Amino acid sequence: MGGGRGGAWASAKRHRFQPRTEVHLRSFIDRIRSLATFAALSALSALIASSGCKRDGEASAAATLAPDAPIPAEIPRETRLSIGDPTVQKQLQLSGDIDRLPFRVDWQNISGGPQTIEAFRAGVLDAGAVGDTPPIHATFTGVDVKILTVQVREKPIYELATAPGAQVASIGDLRGKKIAYSPGQAQGALVLRVLKKAGLSQQDVTLVQLGSTEFKEALTSRQVDVAPLSGVTLLRYLNEYRAEGASSIAHGVRDNLGFLYVRAEALKDAHKAAALVDYAKWRTRAQLWAYAHPEAWIEAYYVKDQGLSAKEGRFLIEAAGKPQVPRDWSEAIALTQETADLLAEASGQKRFEARTIFDLRFQTIGAEVAGAAEGAGPTDRPATADRSTP
Repeated sequence: MGGGRGGAWASAKRHRFQPRTEVHLRSFIDRIRSLATFAALSALSALIASSGCKRDGEASAAATLAPDAPIPAEIPRETRLSIGDPTVQKQLQLSGDIDRLPFRVDWQNISGGPQTIEAFRAGVLDAGAVGDTPPIHATFTGVDVKILTVQVREKPIYELATAPGAQVASIGDLRGKKIAYSPGQAQGALVLRVLKKAGLSQQDVTLVQLGSTEFKEALTSRQVDVAPLSGVTLLRYLNEYRAEGASSIAHGVRDNLGFLYVRAEALKDAHKAAALVDYAKWRTRAQLWAYAHPEAWIEAYYVKDQGLSAKEGRFLIEAAGKPQVPRDWSEAIALTQETADLLAEASGQKRFEARTIFDLRFQTIGAEVAGAAEGAGPTDRPATADRSTP
């Protein structure tokens, strides 16, 4: 998270949290800032190493593009983007499309809110894949970002995992429980939405402030009773601790939005903006390819990369459902506004209009690609792709 208005986020309305909270918000932010800054600096080193000095023949500086100006179609081959989108990177490799991108990409092993925001601050990342909350938190802390793609899962992303022995059969049983809470991440916003649905306030529970990567360990050590987990982490947790009494429950609130967002500065560069339009298309195609080729995706990603069994990989694909790419972002904007308002109330931040962080120039791109290329394989078009229909 970091400087700017981050101090306001950290200190605002601290009285709302129970005094039993194990990790104070200030120390949590300092710890995450240190970790994320290290990641950002590592990304900067990698970027410098891969980019080097300006090469002969590189494109001249791009024109500055106004926020509402049409994005040009031309992409000089030398245009570079720094992207943190590890899963889609793998999908592009498997589909064979990664070598067809008509621009250069410096792939960064960066994902999630804290890392992407710090990398945006350092100017070493142009785009990152996140859930529904990091763009809101970035705006609260003074980082100018824009959402370029919207994906909607058929099924919820998270379940509320319970520690061995915790007596939690429904969200109504959360009163008095210790709940893992990560400010600035989708998991943190989910907890607040769940409490609201259950008719509980923050004073009715103990919010234990941790990084989301610490949730599983916190459950196994009984530091918390409940934590939102998803995907591989949830599956591994239940596989390892179900015999000891661990379980999970449905939460009943919407949590199925995923975004690709960028630092707004990148869109001021006409060449980068053009490349980001193209990347939004190839990204949608890659996600649909993975869904249409589940066995190849399971073997290469879940088995070889994540160390799961093929059966577990199939379970995760079925749990996610088919990726949806809306043509109209109205619902996504409305849901983001609800989340932003909830977080503003909880943190004392100033309310803002959620639509201002969506770049509507990108609104129909994914849906157009989904309609044209759903289920297509890696050799279904010529190597020199028309950038309007990858």
